[in-house]
Amino acid sequence: MRILVVGAGAIGGYFGGRLLQSGADVTFLVRPKRAAELAGAGLVIRSPSGDVTLSNPPTVQADGLTQPFDVVLLSCKAYDLDDAIKSFAPAVGPNTAIIPLLNGMKHLDVLDAKFGRARVLGGLCAIAATLNESREVVQLQPMQSLSFGERDGGSSERVRAIFEIFQRGNFNASASDNIMQDMWEKWVFLASLAASTTLMRAPVGVILAAPGGKDFLLGMLDECSGTAAAAGYAPAGAFFQRVSGMITAAGSPMTASMFRDLRAGLPVEADHVIGDLVARADAAKVPVPRLRIAYTQLKVYEAQRGK
Repeated sequence: MRILVVGAGAIGGYFGGRLLQSGADVTFLVRPKRAAELAGAGLVIRSPSGDVTLSNPPTVQADGLTQPFDVVLLSCKAYDLDDAIKSFAPAVGPNTAIIPLLNGMKHLDVLDAKFGRARVLGGLCAIAATLNESREVVQLQPMQSLSFGERDGGSSERVRAIFEIFQRGNFNASASDNIMQDMWEKWVFLASLAASTTLMRAPVGVILAAPGGKDFLLGMLDECSGTAAAAGYAPAGAFFQRVSGMITAAGSPMTASMFRDLRAGLPVEADHVIGDLVARADAAKVPVPRLRIAYTQLKVYEAQRGK
């Protein structure tokens, strides 16, 4: 099974690297600069699960794609999606399965329109990783999981075949029978955390300690959960209890990656993660006043940095 990993940054580099380490047939679609880095220093992973250096990993650039791949693993940021699609489109054939790891849901519509719904699986990952100054992939915490599945639910021959490969990658791969529910639940958590921490410019513990902080955090979670419920994906009780506990943990240093990007003056996924949720809430007539304010301030940030 030939796997094309789009990009070799923190997410694509980690999961693609672990697959390559396990013996899978992996090729990284990269730009010339990243190709040179990988050819020189190799793909280096620093991780609580074990460090590894993969010398001269297989890479290809967009103009070198001439044959379809069996699987395309897509891990770009939402604001890079259009460019990513142009780059990997020649690798998509009649039987290619695309596994996007982006947050939210808007990317599914974009991928469906370009490649057809049948080629696009649901997918998500949970990992804290970054590229350091040496361009090594650094896993910051032990958590590492990747889930995917058919968007209509249940299993399929192609999902089982992909899982057989992925489960060897030592990153807690799972083939989900309810991937859309899983994706919505992750979106609810991420949007609640991102909207809260970016709006307040502070981690959870600091917000919680402020007057009205607990009500604000739980109110944001309620708005996001209510939007998911209106779409038919109400967060399950165990999920809601777990997330409620995480965002009301005294002294918690937890923030969203969007918060860290904002603090660094980097692009943020305002439209994809927050704006799209607001639009879906409006369509379902679900009031989301906190979420709407968070989205407005993110758009102000984007305007000031020139996107």
